[in-house]
Amino acid sequence: MMRRTVQCVFLILASAALLVAGQAVDGIPSTPAQLAQQLDQIARTASVMVDGDVCQKIGTGRSVNQPSFIQVKKTLIRLSRLVSFPCDVNLWMPVSGSPDQVQVMIRNENELSQFWVFGPRPQQMFPQMKEVLETGRRIIVEDKPGWVSVLAPVYNSLGDIVGLVEVVSKESIVCRCNQGL
Repeated sequence: MMRRTVQCVFLILASAALLVAGQAVDGIPSTPAQLAQQLDQIARTASVMVDGDVCQKIGTGRSVNQPSFIQVKKTLIRLSRLVSFPCDVNLWMPVSGSPDQVQVMIRNENELSQFWVFGPRPQQMFPQMKEVLETGRRIIVEDKPGWVSVLAPVYNSLGDIVGLVEVVSKESIVCRCNQGL
């Protein structure tokens, strides 16, 4: 357990160093490519940091397992704070018994998402989500104008992909940060 903690701390510090390199003042990206690069680094870190075993315990069918929910939510918030502009790290889980459906289990503090649809829960799985769940590759998605999301797999202790995270920000929010608003 101690070794895993040390590895996780190292990964966070290394990711933070990579995020700052080659960026605009105060680490705020000045181009969509820089934004995507920073979000991709967080997504990469999230694949290691988010505990898929705990994620699988969040949904209980009729309710939410509060301790598991809080543990994962704290991790997602910490990951979103690796950058100096508003971004969210959301947890999406496939619906068991419904291979084409997914539901957002945890949305983060800014309530940003390129995929979340108000109302239906669960909702139809987007093709990019299905690809991440099937291949384990991170995917950068810029389908909605001004939005950048990176989807990354979440693994359990057996190495199975059990969910995914969406690391997301919006260019207009980042631009306001660049202008000091």
